[in-house]
Amino acid sequence: MTSIERIHPHDKDLGGGFKVRRLLPAMARQSVGPFLFFDHFGPATVVPESEHDVRPHPHIGLATVTYLFSGAILHRDSLGCVQQIEPGAINWMTAGRGIVHSERRPDSLANATYVNHGIQLWAALPPEQEEATPSFVHTPADAIAQLQVDDATVRVLVGQAWGAQSPVVSLAPALYLDIQLPANGQLRLPAGMAQELGLYAVDAAVAVADETLEPHTMAVLPTDRPLALRAGSAPVRCMLVGGDALAERRHIWWNFVSSRKERIVQAASDWEAQRMGQVPGETEFIPLPAHRFKP
Repeated sequence: MTSIERIHPHDKDLGGGFKVRRLLPAMARQSVGPFLFFDHFGPATVVPESEHDVRPHPHIGLATVTYLFSGAILHRDSLGCVQQIEPGAINWMTAGRGIVHSERRPDSLANATYVNHGIQLWAALPPEQEEATPSFVHTPADAIAQLQVDDATVRVLVGQAWGAQSPVVSLAPALYLDIQLPANGQLRLPAGMAQELGLYAVDAAVAVADETLEPHTMAVLPTDRPLALRAGSAPVRCMLVGGDALAERRHIWWNFVSSRKERIVQAASDWEAQRMGQVPGETEFIPLPAHRFKP
């Protein structure tokens, strides 16, 4: 692309050979709307011998947003919530002043082979909400609005679009859409959908305003004019993310996000001393990284 900003992924190994494509934060751009973390994982085949479980770890100052295309993940957290995450549902965990959670293979799939594929986002909380009470909310797939717009099937995961409102409550204006276009299908995005917008091509190339966006790439879109999306000879799935721009940059270190450096220092100290709570029934945890935050 020449006239539309493009963000390319970099691979991150989360352990056990489980790799993700990380789009945000990027060198040139920390966030799109409130979203300052964008991971695309899979399609990854999980076999009984796979070690993809994510042990208990903490968060502050953000909300995690997990969405699966296929597979299953068992969420457990320090509030006592236990939820099997399945395709099509939105799982919004507000860390606020601090939460601990794990993401593991469901027991029912312990001896199964299956494919995990999905997106995990982090949304920055407004500064006045960074110390909010932690919470976890599961919105099942059948509660998410699904529309036919032009040639596209659109699921309104967070926010509002084309008159449909998601039931998911966010603490800052946000938009998150799952868009599927058939081969040679088109969709017109109206102007002003959000202050900032990013379009991610999940599995195939898509034309945006007559420029090609390659798969596994994000385009930061202009929002002051309508734009046309057009699939090529293959169907394509795209994720549209956005919302109000962050008024100030956030400090990000490990799993912590804050508008205040000293808060990250405190969170690191709290986790090292195991003062942030525990996931009931779990004894493992991920220790702090060897490289420490430098305020």
